[in-house]
Amino acid sequence: MYFADRLDAGQHLGARLQHLRHEPLVVLGLPRGGVPVAAQVAAMLDAPLDVALVRKLGLPFQPELAMGAIGEDGVRVLDERVLARAHVSEAEVAHVEARERAELARRLARYRDGRAPVPLDGRTAVIVDDGIATGSTARAACRVARARGAARIVLAVPVAPEGWERRVGDEADECVALDTPEPFWAVGQFYDDFSPTSDDEVVEWLTRLAAPPVAAATVGDGDDGPTTEAGDVDQEVEVHAGAVWLPGRLTVPEGAHGLVVFAHGSGSSRHSPRNREVAAALNRAGLATLLLDLLTVDEEDARANVFDVELLARRLLGATWWARTHPATAGLPIGFFGASTGAAAALWAATEPDAEVAAVVSRGGRPDLAATRLAEVTAPTLLIVGGHDDVVLELNRLALDAMHCERELAVVPGATHLFAEPGALDVVATRARDWFTRHLAPSARPVGVT
Repeated sequence: MYFADRLDAGQHLGARLQHLRHEPLVVLGLPRGGVPVAAQVAAMLDAPLDVALVRKLGLPFQPELAMGAIGEDGVRVLDERVLARAHVSEAEVAHVEARERAELARRLARYRDGRAPVPLDGRTAVIVDDGIATGSTARAACRVARARGAARIVLAVPVAPEGWERRVGDEADECVALDTPEPFWAVGQFYDDFSPTSDDEVVEWLTRLAAPPVAAATVGDGDDGPTTEAGDVDQEVEVHAGAVWLPGRLTVPEGAHGLVVFAHGSGSSRHSPRNREVAAALNRAGLATLLLDLLTVDEEDARANVFDVELLARRLLGATWWARTHPATAGLPIGFFGASTGAAAALWAATEPDAEVAAVVSRGGRPDLAATRLAEVTAPTLLIVGGHDDVVLELNRLALDAMHCERELAVVPGATHLFAEPGALDVVATRARDWFTRHLAPSARPVGVT
């Protein structure tokens, strides 16, 4: 199996790991080359991304051949067979280790920039690299994750040599490799583009897909929930939508001039790092956001519910009615942001007479699932699609022709369905921010909303 590049490999690996989606996950990439692979996995599993900081200990006279590896928290793994065959002395090992410890410290400062590592206590750590050769760094990464409290460790790579699991031993609870081809000389032989990953790229991926920061100290605000000292609301909420209560995250910046309700795509949730990033951009622009799960945990198990657009639309409408009576959001004009199947639900809901939605934005949406309602949409609608998401792009072009409201199709060059390419999600956030800022301004509020 050959891969175009590390992003392509990560997308294939993320698809293979979907069975982990409902576990409490943290994805750990091995710097540097493993991080872009891990970023795709984290995005597809809706999990936070962190690094497992490890360094290979190369033989003094043949640095590309590992005699061991080191990691955070003093972790040290030595390959006794390599040491014995190469006749390496303890002094030589110590010299190499000292040099690599210094580089480990430099990368720690560069990659985390003072941020604490994502907590692993009680979680499943998914350790990802761009491939495995000797297994030394992977074993060290497993030990680092175990030392940080991971309850379970999954080691996942796009490519590895036959019998690679024996090299890892019992360090990992589950081992996943997409392919174990023979002959196997080096990881790079299975990539069309195996160019080096820079420190800047690692930092960009970590910033994009990191776990939400721990909130600053808050002060009580009566029944309105916690607020920051600046007056912002940022709280977990239970949203009454018809016959069910749905978990959500409500964020209201001080002086907010509109509210955007997020409808997530199939298999996603309010924890989606992509939607959290877009929501953060909207918050910075003075817009409130409500990220919520449109299905209960039990309902998610029935796959048909994920594509029941009418059900999802009813839940979305219920959330808007809830928001119009909530003290922190009452009176704010409301917009919908939908991703994938959630975009179909947003468009469907927007056609209901009492929806009174001011604007809709679709990210990689499936408007075809709301085809019978498209001509009835009156809210200004922005459809954002990746330029390399060929099938979905064509579906959105057809939807644009079927709609009669103010509408626009924004194509993000080079982006695929998940907008995982560097800079692609920034474009999505910027276009969504500008669209909502324009249409949710006080003068743009729909009739009936005060």
